[in-house]
Amino acid sequence: MGGAFLAAAVLARAGRRIGLPTIPLFILAGILLGPHTPGIVLVADPHDLEMLSALGLVLLLFYLGLEFHLDDLKAGGRKMAVAGGTYLALNVGAGLGFGFALGWGTSEALVLAGVLGISSSAIVTKVLVDLGRIGNPETRPILGIIVVEDVFLALYLAALQPILSGADSLAAAVADGGKAFGFLLLLALAARFGTRVVGKLIGTKDDELLVISFLGAAVLVAGISEWFGVADAIGAFMVGLMLGSTSSGERILKLVHPLRDAFGAIFFFAFGLSIDPGDLPTVLWPVLAAVAVTLAMNVCAGIAAARVYRFGPQATANISTTLVARGEFALILATMAAGAGLDERLSPFIAGYVLVLAVLAPLAAGRSHWLARLLPGRPEPALREPDPVGAGSGLP
Repeated sequence: MGGAFLAAAVLARAGRRIGLPTIPLFILAGILLGPHTPGIVLVADPHDLEMLSALGLVLLLFYLGLEFHLDDLKAGGRKMAVAGGTYLALNVGAGLGFGFALGWGTSEALVLAGVLGISSSAIVTKVLVDLGRIGNPETRPILGIIVVEDVFLALYLAALQPILSGADSLAAAVADGGKAFGFLLLLALAARFGTRVVGKLIGTKDDELLVISFLGAAVLVAGISEWFGVADAIGAFMVGLMLGSTSSGERILKLVHPLRDAFGAIFFFAFGLSIDPGDLPTVLWPVLAAVAVTLAMNVCAGIAAARVYRFGPQATANISTTLVARGEFALILATMAAGAGLDERLSPFIAGYVLVLAVLAPLAAGRSHWLARLLPGRPEPALREPDPVGAGSGLP
């Protein structure tokens, strides 16, 4: 664990000197020091960091929930649903069509629909933080799209699981989906009506007790969420949504920063450990084609979302480039596909696709002004200019 922290830090420090963002460097550290690359093997079994990696994802999404206030959800619910629905229709639809075009099979196409269709909440959150865009006006629809994706994700996984496992019972699939949706609804109701009670339960003047309390709540609800068929990160997001509206919300936001940064780095490092570079050349052309499809669909989705919110070209470019990243959810699907005995090309394809976009997305987001020059409309003088290097983990 100590070696993982130091390796990620050393490589990220070196990369920042030449203007590279931290996310792909953390991933690269995992690849170079993992079991699939010759030389020093820091972690022989990626599962050794599985719990720490899960904690990193939970804290990243918990932080996102703290930033995403309920007032934002209530004020922009209809616009958020339209923007998120459009994003999913374009990207999931393109992913499904791409999967059928590859000819690997129907189950494989259904998996690829999710791989190409769902953004990485962890990487999107990290990009927004690194570029100091949390307070930007276009960040609200970006986070709204992520929320819509998360709701879709729970239902999609519940529907996909019986297909991959070969279950022939529609009733079982409906029951799993209903259980997941019911738990999400319960968390949403708690976030909407239970804020005052939760605030009294967690409120304390002692920072030590507050850290232990909010960390325990986030991790516990994340674990319970998995038991109900909901991704653990979504449960953590809902806890952040609840606590962010309490009187302790601002203090929690400051106290969680070092935890989020440290364990977030381990999450991306562990992601790198799972990638075998030797498998990537066999799926090079499908990966490049999938990346091209994703970039095109994200520009279209960004334009559509910007029209809903009446944004100009710079905000449109920020939305398009920030949501490009694919990550943790794609890896979950790769694991499910491998366990179901699907086409063996799926795993290296997903690894290569995610790696390319994990590197490309932060770089593209940091240089979104290049895309803005190509888009129609007048520049927004009030919009904060993006950091051209996209480096660092400075807080907004």
